[in-house]
Amino acid sequence: MQERALPPLNWLRAFEAAARHLSFTNAAGELNMTQSAVSQHIKSLESYLGQPLFYRRTRHLELTVLGQNYLPVVRGAFSTLTKGTRMLMSTGKARVLRVKTNMSFSTAWLAPHLPSLYDRHPDIHLYLTTAIWEPDQNAPDADVEIRFQVSDKSTSDFERLTWDHYYPVCAPNYDVSLEAIHNHRMFYCTGMLTTWDGWAEAADLPSSPGPRTTHGQILTTVMAAAESGAGLAMAHDTSAAHMLRTGRLIRPFVQTAQMQEAYYLGVNPAARDNSDAQNFAQWVRDEMAADQARRPSLGWLATHA
Repeated sequence: MQERALPPLNWLRAFEAAARHLSFTNAAGELNMTQSAVSQHIKSLESYLGQPLFYRRTRHLELTVLGQNYLPVVRGAFSTLTKGTRMLMSTGKARVLRVKTNMSFSTAWLAPHLPSLYDRHPDIHLYLTTAIWEPDQNAPDADVEIRFQVSDKSTSDFERLTWDHYYPVCAPNYDVSLEAIHNHRMFYCTGMLTTWDGWAEAADLPSSPGPRTTHGQILTTVMAAAESGAGLAMAHDTSAAHMLRTGRLIRPFVQTAQMQEAYYLGVNPAARDNSDAQNFAQWVRDEMAADQARRPSLGWLATHA
């Protein structure tokens, strides 16, 4: 059997106001209606429900048991509608900048730098989305996208941000040497070209058995394993800078290797007239440049922490 439709909203508004005031007259004044209109709405609602909601006393109203039980339901419904409407109105007034990055970049670089963004642009309102792997195509639902990819791939709509180096990192109290590296575990991020063999070759190290390997799908997981003392992780400048600067990780060896991958910044053509998108993109460029200017000192800090 088909369910009956909900009662009209104006009947429910009249009931809630009358129940709060226990007076049709006062409810009418609040709702800018006549007393007879409020009374008629209540009668219609009672007829719909098949039971009375009020006892009509000589000088006041009194809720019936049904009225007492129904009042919190109606109030809760109005509260939900009010909160939902305010949320939508607030979102509509505050222009939202949709930024898409991979998970490692958003955790290792973007989040630690957000205080600087809000110092410069306190009214910017971000909606951050992340992905484990980079999409093959641009994200059409993003205003700004930061991608990690091999530098010789087509990047016509993106500008290169980084020229990173990579190297092993570990916890500050982790005891490791190149001579005994085969006794240690190296954590890698799946799909990245930052390998022990590549680093050792670039560093012109003598051939020797390498460390045992464990792979993880997300770079921040790999680095967390190193931070916990489980072994070393192969990291790069952008991913490791904050943890090196704060002493959570160190570089046990001075050698580095040039990465084939890089981070790229793209602004959606549909957002090129969006001042928030342009401000965010320029802030990323400036922060990246400042990071790169600090990196010579990070090498000393990391290896002597």
